[in-house]
Amino acid sequence: MTELLERSSLLDELSRALTATAAGGRVVLVAGEAGIGKSALVGRFAERHRADARFLLGACDPLLTPRALGPLHDLGRQTGGRLAALLAAGSPREQLFAALLDELDRRARPQVVVVEDAHWADEATLDLLVFLGRRLERVPAMLVVTYRDDELGADHPLRGVLGVLPRALVRRVRPGPLSEAAVAELARRAGRPATGLRALTGGNPLLVTEVLATADAGVPMTVRDLVLARLAGLPADARELVRLVSVVPTPVELWLLEAALRPEPATVERCVEAGLLVMGEEAVGFRHELLRRAVEDSLSALSRRELNRRILRALSATRDREAYTARPGREVDIARLVHHARQADDAEAVLRHAPAAARQAAAVSAHREAVEHYRAALAHAGRLPPRVRAELLEGYSFQAYVSGLAQEALEAHRTALRIREAEGGSPERFGESLRWLSRLAWWAGRRAEAEAAAERAIAVLERQEPGHQLAMAYSNQAQLDMLAYRTEAALAWGARAIELARKLGDQEALTHALTNIGSARRIGGDPGGREDLERAVEAAVAAGLEDHAARALVNQASCDMEFRDYRHAREDLDRALAFTLRHDLAGNAQYMLGMRARLRLELGDWAGAEQDARTALAGLEQRRQGPRAVDALVTLGLLQARRGDPDADGTLEEAAARAMPTDELQWIGLVTAARAEHAWLNGEPDRVAAEAAPGFAMAVRAGHPWFAGELACWLWRAGALEEVPAVAAEPYRLLTAGRWRAAARFWHALGCPYEEAQALALGDDEACLRALGLLDGLGARRTARSLRRRLRQRGTPHVPRGPARTTAANPAGLTGRQVEVLGLLAGGLTDAEIAARLSLSAKTVGHHVSALLAKLGVGSRRQAAAAARRLGIVPGGDGEPGDLN
Repeated sequence: MTELLERSSLLDELSRALTATAAGGRVVLVAGEAGIGKSALVGRFAERHRADARFLLGACDPLLTPRALGPLHDLGRQTGGRLAALLAAGSPREQLFAALLDELDRRARPQVVVVEDAHWADEATLDLLVFLGRRLERVPAMLVVTYRDDELGADHPLRGVLGVLPRALVRRVRPGPLSEAAVAELARRAGRPATGLRALTGGNPLLVTEVLATADAGVPMTVRDLVLARLAGLPADARELVRLVSVVPTPVELWLLEAALRPEPATVERCVEAGLLVMGEEAVGFRHELLRRAVEDSLSALSRRELNRRILRALSATRDREAYTARPGREVDIARLVHHARQADDAEAVLRHAPAAARQAAAVSAHREAVEHYRAALAHAGRLPPRVRAELLEGYSFQAYVSGLAQEALEAHRTALRIREAEGGSPERFGESLRWLSRLAWWAGRRAEAEAAAERAIAVLERQEPGHQLAMAYSNQAQLDMLAYRTEAALAWGARAIELARKLGDQEALTHALTNIGSARRIGGDPGGREDLERAVEAAVAAGLEDHAARALVNQASCDMEFRDYRHAREDLDRALAFTLRHDLAGNAQYMLGMRARLRLELGDWAGAEQDARTALAGLEQRRQGPRAVDALVTLGLLQARRGDPDADGTLEEAAARAMPTDELQWIGLVTAARAEHAWLNGEPDRVAAEAAPGFAMAVRAGHPWFAGELACWLWRAGALEEVPAVAAEPYRLLTAGRWRAAARFWHALGCPYEEAQALALGDDEACLRALGLLDGLGARRTARSLRRRLRQRGTPHVPRGPARTTAANPAGLTGRQVEVLGLLAGGLTDAEIAARLSLSAKTVGHHVSALLAKLGVGSRRQAAAAARRLGIVPGGDGEPGDLN
């Protein structure tokens, strides 16, 4: 067994995690750049403990659209039994996940699940990681996840997964580059000079190995040069084999190789001897993805297309005509067919396989992958008959909707509706399509279009025999009225929907209408609405209606937040978030994350609020059409405004751009209040009134106590309102009546420290000093600075100085030492340099870096440096000299 240089401490860390599984499961994240040795490290760990534990390996592949639950299928082939049977039967993923957990819950010896290359994982696999991570504490098993952290952009979905894994169970392992001494040792073993090798390769083990394996005295500069030089030395038949294997992102099964090329065994052996390919028991492939891509990228477009056609023909020939399977051991995942069809530019094959792949992905809630498969098919949809094209557009629209892609979903459905209207056909189908258009238009922030489509749907369907479509159309109108705070109309339409649904025995329409009635009752102040929503959730779950169950849960949490019902808000939000994440309902999940950010802001957990807001916005990066991002943007904008961060202008401007066109109070009220506060902090009373006025008028018309009260308060402070309306919530009426003590007590009882400080700041000197303490504790530097200035202007003695700059990180929960480490990290220092500067060991510095990354909710040193500037720890953020006074 060849020694792995400079990896013994990492192997020991993995071994300790395995030992710790005796007391409960562990998650080990192995991160690093391509070629740094993640797989080699995990492979050596498996070799070391093969007798102590059972190892199950699943891999994610770089297909154009990843195969849904690909790693789980790998695991099923290794375990057999119930998991394999459920996978073969296409069972719901909840059953699949539970079966894997049962497989791991064996007390005889620990189970180790390895998921390689999670940066390529599909959404369902990411959900599997969350599922396992949250349950491993009770199972003697270990989950090892490898991924390239340098390929995770701000909006990469794996970031959200890593953020929700239980911190107590997670250990992070990061193989580093090889040192000069280690590179020299490898060169000595290869009989090659080491001069300049470390500088050339950066210590990347893969690149070092490839350079040393090159016979030429001259050292190529890139992996591509290395691989192509080696390829050029092979005979023509061997080169053809390597090029064919390069277009297949997964290991190439021997049966597939024979079907596509029928190479001589000696040809395969020659490629292996040249160090380009490696041979497994049943497959052949490249030793590393970088090597495969180097060959694939060297191919001409025509050559790449022809090689993919060969693979596609071979795969297609092995599959059963109806179920995409072949003989045992020759299963053909339909996502592979789609990948090669697209690479081969075979439109007919794409249209044949992509819709089926989309349906298969949707069945296991891999909605993002379903969207990509539908997009691939729609690129060639002009070849299809109109009605088939409409069905394809509708399928894509629904998957885009549940993925949070509001504008794409709406545009696709509009196109499908135009096709159906031109083609004629069933009035029921047309009415149903109009009802869906209404829903999608509202979701995209287009109320006028939603109202028009809803009215038209009812008109079309009332001319037909009453059925499911009409019941849903009635309920859809109830939903629009409820969302516009037209409570009586919502209850009336909801009652019509329920009456018809009960006559028809229609569970879907029943649960949909119950959600609208329950929400309307809660908006109207009727506590019985809560029970209606719970009944709607139960009915939807029992009927397998995930989207409807999610809507009821989301509405329950939304009502909590709108009406400051903190007794239930935290539990309801966590429940809704868990459900939407579990069922891959990305749009609602990110919406709930933004709403939880608001809750944390209001209850004084500003570090948690910022983390949730930024995570939500990262997840919504591709989904910011419409208002789904408003809660997260408002939360982040208020944090920035209260801290004095100049980014507040842009953040709140984006929030307004998302909210104002919707004509929806739930978002307009939030945005106008936040922008009014920002204007107040900027010392612009005229703009305060201008910002607050539109939302205030809407809130009074709707009879909304909290929005009306908050916005009335800002108008009152700006001198633009003489009398606060009776509908305003109690703390705002108390404050504007001069009863600041009672208002502060009210906010204190609710657990809202910033609002309590705002009330105290209108009081006497003693109250203002108490307000300063609260503001400093929250990190509201801009608000506190404004109050200090006012106190000094009125001659208040002994106004305390603000917190020192180094304590600006307190809202993130960093220790003093972590603040020091973060400051040096932001200056570009390595762990070793930080260790030398602070007289610590490099290992201790590594622990500090891992801890502060977790606390800041970021995944890289670059993002941590940005956070340091934002928190005022290093120059360039929102810190100002005035913060110290």
